Amino acid sequence: MRQQNIHQAYAIAKERFAENDIDTEHVLDKLQDFHLSMHCWQADDVTGFETQAGALSGGIQSTGDHPGKARDIDELRMDILKAKSLIPGTHRLNLHEIYGDFQGKVVDRDEVDASYFQTWIEWAKENDTKLDFNSTSFSHPKSGNLSLSNPDKGIRDFWIEHTKRCRDIANAIGEAQGDACIMNLWVHDGCKDASVNHYLYRRLLKESLDEIFAKQQPMMKDSIEGKVFGIGLESFTVGSHDFYTAYAARNNKILTIDTGHYHPTESPADKVSAVLQFVPELMLHVSRPVRWDSDHVTIMDDPTQELFSEIVRADALERVHYGLDFFDGSINRIGAYVIGSRSAQKCMLRALLEPRQEISRLEIAGEGYKVLALLEEQKAMPWQAVYDEFCLRNDVPVGQDFIHEIEQYETTVISKR
Repeated sequence: MRQQNIHQAYAIAKERFAENDIDTEHVLDKLQDFHLSMHCWQADDVTGFETQAGALSGGIQSTGDHPGKARDIDELRMDILKAKSLIPGTHRLNLHEIYGDFQGKVVDRDEVDASYFQTWIEWAKENDTKLDFNSTSFSHPKSGNLSLSNPDKGIRDFWIEHTKRCRDIANAIGEAQGDACIMNLWVHDGCKDASVNHYLYRRLLKESLDEIFAKQQPMMKDSIEGKVFGIGLESFTVGSHDFYTAYAARNNKILTIDTGHYHPTESPADKVSAVLQFVPELMLHVSRPVRWDSDHVTIMDDPTQELFSEIVRADALERVHYGLDFFDGSINRIGAYVIGSRSAQKCMLRALLEPRQEISRLEIAGEGYKVLALLEEQKAMPWQAVYDEFCLRNDVPVGQDFIHEIEQYETTVISKR
């Protein structure tokens, strides 16, 4: 009976949206093609599997001590598969270098190679999952405050070599999966207090990037990510948004927009139409910044909705890649994955259901009040019935039913860790 009710609600919603010339079947096809790149680090609070790893450092932190975080690679993979089973659609997995399958061996970051990710490649094939990748400059004895921009050539060369090797790994992953692996580069480099060598640090970062990107890698794509500041690095950030936007535009690189990496009154959504005039593609790292880069779980808040709406309005679905980047250790980590992923999907669905051509026509015609009226009316349209149908067709729990599944998993698996 419940399944019948969901189908009936969808049929009514389909008719309602058709009144605005929106074909919900076409929209569902597009949503099926919407692939999130889920982040592996939500499952274990950015710990990773390095034998020599220290505490999380480098301008970031994960807060909370909810019991049952993944302690090894098998538990992490199990948790990710559980989360994926509760999220409709087919999604990618984003790995940091510190999540290699090191099997207890001490492997420094300038020694890592693709062999330590072979089991990930095999696991991904077995589970219909494409992989993305990240270099890792934090939580290491040589991290300090500066990595790729460090005036100490020995330290700088160490991180250059690490990042080159990460690009090799990403390319090997791309070749194995027959689809380009996107490798994101973010370094925490900055200064805690007043400093005077800003030009020097940025010149060194540019030179490091030029050396890193010199090798052509056909089965991976580079994305570069800026920030306002990091914890313990509050006064100056070498890789600022201005720096990376300019570098991406000049060097034809993907620019990463992390929704937590802007001033609280600044709109990440407004960057979409601006930077896509000058860069080939965008990578999103979607989280929820409470005050600033707190990396709370993504929800259907106004900034997230506006971000996805801007992508659809710019007709840029094929030029944007969609990653998640929250790491909340204060709540059930599987629940965090599922809530954040489904919320991002719902925002994309609502964006796809907007009668943008009609609204655009009215705006150009100067019918301002009609634009506002239609935008407001869309908020009350029965989009949830369309999402419920999407879940049903993908054989995942509808509505809040996933809560029971997570409770069972916590009782039978997580609580025993």
